[in-house]
Amino acid sequence: MNMSDLIAGMILDMFDDGSSTIQIRRNDLASQLGCVPSQINYVITSRFTPEQGYRIESRRGGGGCIYITRADSKHAALMALVNSVGDSIDERSAKANINNLSCQNLIDEKSAAIMNAAVSDSNFRQLETDERDRIRAAQFKRMLLACIS
Repeated sequence: MNMSDLIAGMILDMFDDGSSTIQIRRNDLASQLGCVPSQINYVITSRFTPEQGYRIESRRGGGGCIYITRADSKHAALMALVNSVGDSIDERSAKANINNLSCQNLIDEKSAAIMNAAVSDSNFRQLETDERDRIRAAQFKRMLLACIS
């Protein structure tokens, strides 16, 4: 098991008590694991993303805390993703998000296949890249909202 997996595992274990928000002191966790604090940052920013149903809040001073809030429902996780997409998204990012949703059982395989087909670049060949990514983002958000209801 590599250090990133160990850090992610420890953070996930902190959620096991049923709470939807945990508080991490980056320096304390780093010294406990024998790693540098930047490794903690890397794991948090790469594995605890809005696309995966997490919200990160960092507080400076008083020892510097990081709060990680886990979406406690399908609705909250999908809304977090809708809010994180922004005004444009490329095909690779959209498909990665769809794959994450499927792996987390937030959407079924058939919905994932339909969404992947809808965000494919082949649907937007005649458009410039910027316009393609803006339209894809709008469609992707509408599909996510449809999955909520």
